[in-house]
Amino acid sequence: MNMNWQEIIGLSMSPWELVVRGTLMYWFLFLIFRFLLRRDVGSVAIADILLLVLIADASQNAMAGEYKTVSDGMVLVGTIVGWNLALDWLSFRFAAVRKIVEPRPLLLVDRGRLQRHNMRREFITREELMSKLRENGIENLAEVKKAYLETDGELSVIEMQPSRRKGDQGTGKPKAV
Repeated sequence: MNMNWQEIIGLSMSPWELVVRGTLMYWFLFLIFRFLLRRDVGSVAIADILLLVLIADASQNAMAGEYKTVSDGMVLVGTIVGWNLALDWLSFRFAAVRKIVEPRPLLLVDRGRLQRHNMRREFITREELMSKLRENGIENLAEVKKAYLETDGELSVIEMQPSRRKGDQGTGKPKAV
């Protein structure tokens, strides 16, 4: 059984065509994740999920033979990884890029009052918000100074007056055991 190494590792498409295809798909999916699916992301960054999905698809196509060669898939994966690294580097170095790439925290509760417009925008019900507040040890909206939906999809809460939870003696230090 002879293997045709040209069919396995040679390029069947122009590398530039693969770079353009990878670039177009990356930006299309990035915009969808950035502007439409923010709330569903959870604690993993948008770019991380996007990178995993695209690499999995590109790798699968290269391994399953959708492309003619493994090298086609490698060029596509390299393009996708390159865009992800470029966005990470640019958003680290330049605040203007960071503002475009990462959504700002969204205020959901301000001094005990629900910000219904922001909740509607992200399709968050009162029940969902209250559940997240209870997970943070808060039973009543009146206890919340500010609550934000963070860029990673998690909820951060600032209490009106920090409560004295178990182990706290009012000094901010944990109780000695």
